[in-house]
Amino acid sequence: MPGFELTAEEQQTLLEILERYHPDIRREIANTDDREYRRHLKKKEAFMKDLLERLKKQMGSGL
Repeated sequence: MPGFELTAEEQQTLLEILERYHPDIRREIANTDDREYRRHLKKKEAFMKDLLERLKKQMGSGL
């Protein structure tokens, strides 16, 4: 799979966006009655958490 590079500023902006949206998706999961949609949201949340961790690790390593 092809990859791409982000500048330090782009990484920081993406990190801020993900951190801001994460609590919203948690609320959405809690307030969703539809099991299939909840399962979809949980997969999306897991992806977000993984990406957040990877970004933080990347930024902490000084690129």
